[in-house]
Amino acid sequence: MTKGLLLVNLGSPTAPTPEAVKPFLHDFLGDQNVVEMPKLLWKPILHGMILPFRSKYSAGLYQHIWTETGSPQIYYTDKIQKEVQRLLPDWQVKTAMTYGKPDIVDTLQQMHTDGCENTIVLPLFPQYTKSTHDTIIAKAKSANVPITIIKKFFNEPEYINILARKIQEEWDRADYDQLIFSYHGIPQSMVKHGDPYQAECITTTAATSAKLNIPEDQIMTVYQSRFGPMPWLQPYLKETLPKLVAEGKKNVLIVTPSFVADCLETLEEDGIRNYQTFKASGGNKYKLVPPMNDDVDFSAFIAELAVEYSLK
Repeated sequence: MTKGLLLVNLGSPTAPTPEAVKPFLHDFLGDQNVVEMPKLLWKPILHGMILPFRSKYSAGLYQHIWTETGSPQIYYTDKIQKEVQRLLPDWQVKTAMTYGKPDIVDTLQQMHTDGCENTIVLPLFPQYTKSTHDTIIAKAKSANVPITIIKKFFNEPEYINILARKIQEEWDRADYDQLIFSYHGIPQSMVKHGDPYQAECITTTAATSAKLNIPEDQIMTVYQSRFGPMPWLQPYLKETLPKLVAEGKKNVLIVTPSFVADCLETLEEDGIRNYQTFKASGGNKYKLVPPMNDDVDFSAFIAELAVEYSLK
């Protein structure tokens, strides 16, 4: 019997086309952990209004970031898996996606068949929120095989060290006015109902900032990737950028700690649309700290975290 580690990311369409994007969005936006509106109300809106328009629109966005290797998120998730597997040669290390392939249940059951006596399931989202984690947890449990779930790593010391190192290296390369921690947003209603996500984001910012040689008044936390008309966590990154320029802060460095792999939100939303908003407002230097991607230190951290949980 061997030990297993399943790394789970969000997932991606198989191609940047409306035909491929539509089933992905159907699964993603049809998940009640993501959109909490009652199914009877949400289903006709999703099928009648959202999917016909959004599939074509989102396909255009994916075309901006698609590479010869396909989806950047899938590519970097696979790179992490390969490095962790190298570091844990006696383990089975696999990947799965919340939406799309590889399937969480099928992968866990196959790992069990192949000899994994217990598989550690690690969602690749540092901060816990029901909108990302609860579906992963439910699917993993439905596989009916022995598992251990790591629900978060937002304040793990080594994760914070790596994040701080990446930020400081980029900050020291240029003369920036502002460091922006930009996290994927969630609806405010989720936080009001007890979701710890916002508190964990704030903790990640504080713990990382404590290790940086950057003045406190040059560091801020914002949220991005809002969907729908309901209020999400604020301040919003897109609205913050012009305000910073108006204050004379025309050189900004942005880090996105809720993403461990480059994806639509980091490459297209931040790298293109938010960049255009900043420049149109009169901003000067706009730089993104890349997510963990294929950082070998991050893969080593993941491997060590898995070993730590396997011994509990």
